[in-house]
Amino acid sequence: SGLDVDAVQKVAQGIRRLLCSENALLLVTHYQALMTPLKPQYVHVMVDGRIVQTGDYNLALRLGKEGFASWLDKPTPKGS
Repeated sequence: SGLDVDAVQKVAQGIRRLLCSENALLLVTHYQALMTPLKPQYVHVMVDGRIVQTGDYNLALRLGKEGFASWLDKPTPKGS
């Protein structure tokens, strides 16, 4: 996205306002700059429409450093 640093912070603040014990939020993004201020509880890596790995915020950090290449090289398990 073309968001600058200030805009990312405003978007993150708006998303945090939506989060409470009464609802959940599914955010699909490739934008590391948005994941950093939100520090997601769960991160899912999807390949070909399937979740191939689940983790916490540390997985988001790993994605930011390594990219998706290591997951794209692995075959997707059949039947999952």
